[in-house]
Amino acid sequence: MKKKHYLYLWLTIILMSVFSDLASAERLAVAVPVANVRSGPGVTYEVLWQIEKHHPLSIIKKSGSWYFFRDFEGDQGWIHKSLINKKSSIITKKEKSNIRSGPGTTFKILLTVEKGVPFKIINQKGSWIHIQHADGEKGWIHRSLVW
Repeated sequence: MKKKHYLYLWLTIILMSVFSDLASAERLAVAVPVANVRSGPGVTYEVLWQIEKHHPLSIIKKSGSWYFFRDFEGDQGWIHKSLINKKSSIITKKEKSNIRSGPGTTFKILLTVEKGVPFKIINQKGSWIHIQHADGEKGWIHRSLVW
């Protein structure tokens, strides 16, 4: 019986450690028009893909001037710290998301965007977020549509 008790205690400690690391993950955003995502912490590592300005990243760990991150789809990679900043940002997670002229469904739809479009956060009102795209377009989006 004691072995079972210690096993549960040990598993609880491990799970608490894992979840506290996830909860404390720093959220940063791409600060440049286009940034390379690499397979390792350095310019000699392969470029896996590119991401655009305001793309939000959840930082997992740091190695010198390089940050290992996870994005809204669970993809992981490395990015240099000079390419990111602490500005609040979101990215659309639904196949189609309406951007509106105000914070509510009664406001006019300004545009509809696809999954994976990043925006800088300007302000928030309840469950609505006032956003701006890198091209300058502004509008409001509901929190349920973004990561």
